[in-house]
Amino acid sequence: MGGDPGGQGTFRLLTCLPSSRSIRPVLLLLAQLPRAQHGLSQLKASSLLKTPGGEALHVRCRLLSRQGPAETGRQGQPRGPGLRTRLLITALFGVGLGGAWLAMRAEKERQQQQRRTEALRQASVGQGDFSLLDHQGQARCKADFRGQWVLLYFGFTHCPDICPDELEKLVQVVRQLEAQPGLPLVQPIFITVDPARDDVAAMARYVQDFHPRLLGLTGSAEQVAQVSRSYRVYYSAGPKDADQDYIVDHSIAIYLLNPDGLFTDYYGRARSAEQIADSVQRHMAAFRSVLH
Repeated sequence: MGGDPGGQGTFRLLTCLPSSRSIRPVLLLLAQLPRAQHGLSQLKASSLLKTPGGEALHVRCRLLSRQGPAETGRQGQPRGPGLRTRLLITALFGVGLGGAWLAMRAEKERQQQQRRTEALRQASVGQGDFSLLDHQGQARCKADFRGQWVLLYFGFTHCPDICPDELEKLVQVVRQLEAQPGLPLVQPIFITVDPARDDVAAMARYVQDFHPRLLGLTGSAEQVAQVSRSYRVYYSAGPKDADQDYIVDHSIAIYLLNPDGLFTDYYGRARSAEQIADSVQRHMAAFRSVLH
């Protein structure tokens, strides 16, 4: 019982080890492994293609040889769109949003303009006719301008600054519209609120300094009062000085009439020539005659 336990353990270990006869074939196989690997590396692609599945194996090996470690490690994972594609999609999305916003803004402005036009028409501005003389002595009435767009201003020839400035602005609008191809001509008209001094000859001298198509209209005190009431124009002559000169206080506005002869819009002193020209173009685009 108290024998050498180490001797028995040694005997058991030795009996578990393989014999030299069984180890020799394994050692021979290990010795031949480098030579076998070298032979496989020299194997031609043509011989691989002749084996079942060899073509797919050859193609896969070639693809793997072209890919870097990072790419081969992501095999089977879907690749997302490139940077250029993402930028293009973002740009197209932005253009679409911008176009939609502009369309909504244009529609909103069109609706606001339509509501404004309807409100002005309900105010019955410029509904009546008039009978005046132009600066060449020819009788003129409202029907003479039917079929034309008209920009109309009330003032007087002795006005020191406001009337010349507003008439110059009106003429700038007319010239800007004339420069736009395809737009109808706009007839500029100047009606005096001082018929006592602004006769036909005075109007002829005055309008020639602004535009060759500017038409000056005058008439009797009653005729001027009638057309002024029709367009809700206020005017009042001030006191005379020692030279019998006086200033006429009056409303300051440029009126737009459409080809039906209806009052369509008006523009105060705060509106620039560019703003008025833009508004007139929008009215032209939206105009539909109610007389046909």
